[in-house]
Amino acid sequence: MGILEVYLPIAGISLDVVGLLLLGAAVGFLSGVLGVGGGFLLTPLLIFIGVPSPVAVASSANQLVGASLTGALAYWRRGGVDFLMGVLMLAGGLAGSAAGVWLFALLRRSGQIELVISLSYAALLAVLGTLMLIESSGAWLRRRRPGGQRHKLHQHNWLHGLPLKLRFRRSKLYISALLPILLGFLVGVLSAVMGVGGGFITVPAMIYLLGMPTAMVPGTSLFQIIFVTAAVTILQAVANNTVDVVLALILLLGGVIGAQLGSRWGAKLRGEELRALLAIILLAVAAKLVFDLTARPAFPFSIAPVEP
Repeated sequence: MGILEVYLPIAGISLDVVGLLLLGAAVGFLSGVLGVGGGFLLTPLLIFIGVPSPVAVASSANQLVGASLTGALAYWRRGGVDFLMGVLMLAGGLAGSAAGVWLFALLRRSGQIELVISLSYAALLAVLGTLMLIESSGAWLRRRRPGGQRHKLHQHNWLHGLPLKLRFRRSKLYISALLPILLGFLVGVLSAVMGVGGGFITVPAMIYLLGMPTAMVPGTSLFQIIFVTAAVTILQAVANNTVDVVLALILLLGGVIGAQLGSRWGAKLRGEELRALLAIILLAVAAKLVFDLTARPAFPFSIAPVEP
């Protein structure tokens, strides 16, 4: 073991401390800029450097708590958090996290958890990245075109006719409370199964489906991510024993610092620029996952790690 390496007891490997701190800071920075938890990027990166998939998923959720907390506080000070929307999403998220942890344990017992994690990431990131890149490119071109007209990011559909409507004054919306609750439930399931805060789902959904102003989306998304990922961490530790505390604390330290820097930098970008940046990152991670799933292994006939 090198001087700057630390042994991760649950993961069963040794990794460089500085590298883990920088990884946590980079993901935290992304959280602050875009209002996403960053787990969609952190979990695959941990898997790429050798952390077992179940440990990467559970430990990533813990790191997102600190990064999301600092990012949400920064947006709250600027009035960029819709607490009513966030609380409704949180209610659904807590129920979804419990369901997701149960599903995670079921897949782990069947031996399919690693394949499910990789396939889920590749499919979700590719679809979302493509849709967001198309939309943000179109918005940028319309803004550059002389006399170009702006139009709403979302269109009213049958979902906006659902009952139990509430007025969200911060977001200037009058929609059904069921929409953020169902969205939160989906985020809770994804957080447990994939180790994500769910921001890569909630951010575009809050913009295109709920119709929230882009300025209100990052802070509100981070607010509910704080509590959902905290619940997932506790449930994963108790039910599946897959949370590596040493790994999570190192990533958490880097994430807190990165989130503060990211929240300041993100305020300087336009909405379409933020969406384009997120889309490019989603597609890059999806491409790497697809490559790893389809590339010919170095030892095609080996079923066990090769000792050096």
